[in-house]
Amino acid sequence: MNEESSMGLAFVSSSTESIGNATTPTVTIASSDSSSGRIVSEREPNGNSRFRFENRAGLVSDLAFLANMPEVADVTFLVGDDKQPVCGVRAILAARSRVFRKMLFPERDPLAGGAATLEKKASRKFTSQIDGNVSSSSSSSSATNASLSPPGKCYVIPDFEHLEFKQLIHFLHTGTCTLQAQILPGLMNAADHFGVDELKKACMGFVDSCIGTDTVCPLLNIAERYIQYKSTKSLVHKVLEYIDRHGNEVLALPSFATLPGHVVSLILSRDELKASEWTKFAAAHAWAVACNKRDPSVSVKSAIEPLVSCIAYHRIPPAKLMKEIKPLGFVPDETIMMALAYHADPASVDMDRQSPRAKIRSPTPRDTLASESSV
Repeated sequence: MNEESSMGLAFVSSSTESIGNATTPTVTIASSDSSSGRIVSEREPNGNSRFRFENRAGLVSDLAFLANMPEVADVTFLVGDDKQPVCGVRAILAARSRVFRKMLFPERDPLAGGAATLEKKASRKFTSQIDGNVSSSSSSSSATNASLSPPGKCYVIPDFEHLEFKQLIHFLHTGTCTLQAQILPGLMNAADHFGVDELKKACMGFVDSCIGTDTVCPLLNIAERYIQYKSTKSLVHKVLEYIDRHGNEVLALPSFATLPGHVVSLILSRDELKASEWTKFAAAHAWAVACNKRDPSVSVKSAIEPLVSCIAYHRIPPAKLMKEIKPLGFVPDETIMMALAYHADPASVDMDRQSPRAKIRSPTPRDTLASESSV
């Protein structure tokens, strides 16, 4: 059936459904604009048929338009260190998230018992934060143009960045959001923190797709901000597994030099890391040089010192040991001599006892990322 109705809706497909001895049509339609919908038949308990029209795409589009209209919003979140505003509609947020419902409507608690524990914690946390900020915000806004005041009640959200929290709010209003590697850690933890399970699962499913050579170091840097959240554990675990498999490639990246020192030490000391010891030393040296450039008060030698014990020098060719490593003065002469002795006669040195890597088995600050992410 290909004809247009008087309502401007084009019939694009049709099928039949048998109900008893009767044949009932099921028609899918598309409007003349970008909205789409369909008419479906339903069987009533008495055996009669009824038809229902649905246009979910149009609803999503309208809600997206609504979410971007501050004049109709009745709540504002001041997000991040610079407190950038993100507006929303309280009724929608409350309907989509129990945590937001408890935060935005604390006087009503339809939940009881242990199920409300998370929401109560969230409510206390954000209410206490906003109590200390609303009065100052109100006084400052009264001194300026009232039209500049954010709509509705304000809540300070210091733990997440503006872009990722905005995507969370957009998802709650429309059921859609944009997944990108640079906001993945924050968005995944925000979804977990505010009880948006479907978005959290989507983020976790997106992890494998976004992990690559160019993204592992930025992801680890971003994960540092959210190390206190439990969802970070699975992300860090998968990133480290990728680095283990592509060690030589990742360690040579300029972005590797941007990682925190304890993360660099954790990576270099992993037994699963598939990278040559020379590549590891070169990466440690490049990181120390970058650290010195960022802060001249930190010498290259002092920066690389915690990383020296992460290298198995007896696996580096003698020529590189003598011509490139020893002149730098970062590695103790005793360590280099032991490595050279091993090359001359492997049976003469017990490297399991003499190797500096044996020292890393005791807990050190570089294990912070792994230990905290497992909480």
